[in-house]
Amino acid sequence: MLSAAEIRDRASHLKSTLPPHVRLIAVSKFMPAAAIRAAYEAGIRDFGESRVQEAASKRAELADLTDITWHLIGHLQTNKVRQALQLFDWIHTVDRWKLAERIDTLLKERGAASPRCLLQVKLRPDPQKYGWEKSDLEAALPQLDALLHLRCWGLMTILPLGLAPSEQLQVFQELRAWGEELSTKGWQQLRWQEYSMGMTQDYPLAVQAGATMVRIGTAIFGDRPSALKIQQQ
Repeated sequence: MLSAAEIRDRASHLKSTLPPHVRLIAVSKFMPAAAIRAAYEAGIRDFGESRVQEAASKRAELADLTDITWHLIGHLQTNKVRQALQLFDWIHTVDRWKLAERIDTLLKERGAASPRCLLQVKLRPDPQKYGWEKSDLEAALPQLDALLHLRCWGLMTILPLGLAPSEQLQVFQELRAWGEELSTKGWQQLRWQEYSMGMTQDYPLAVQAGATMVRIGTAIFGDRPSALKIQQQ
């Protein structure tokens, strides 16, 4: 694991390279709370976690850092939605109708404000990734727009492995263009202001294509331990 000073240096440098309109989300999954604290000291305020239980533990450890914005960037099971709604300010991975409906139902029951949500999509076939196929999402949009409690703010995607840089840029550009097209359709509840795309290996291309959020872990924290090692600690 990198030292706190190394994490601070990396985070500060990365922040300085991004346009001011691009939100830097430090992907802190599998990293200890001390690493998050070091990035916080460098000015990072947005952190991405992939597992509800892990995020709950870290939030408790970092309760004194009251201005952190927590982002769920991992797949969300429907039986974890209730807890996720209490922990996260953003949910990037609304990837199916059943999940969207569950979020809306629980928010209605609680009478609570919704985290801001993004619809996770796949613009290229990828059996390793979750997400709406484009045609499926377009068919579901009227139903999604009828949900009164779910706050959708845009789109998120994760690229398939193995794409050439030109293909990566093309997918990012397609996502942004699709969102801009959707924004002209006169939806009542759905908004298309945010585009969460780009990670350590491809974020410059995502920024070039119009990302408003990038999710970067390794470039800040270094190589992360595996989930198995975390579970054994």
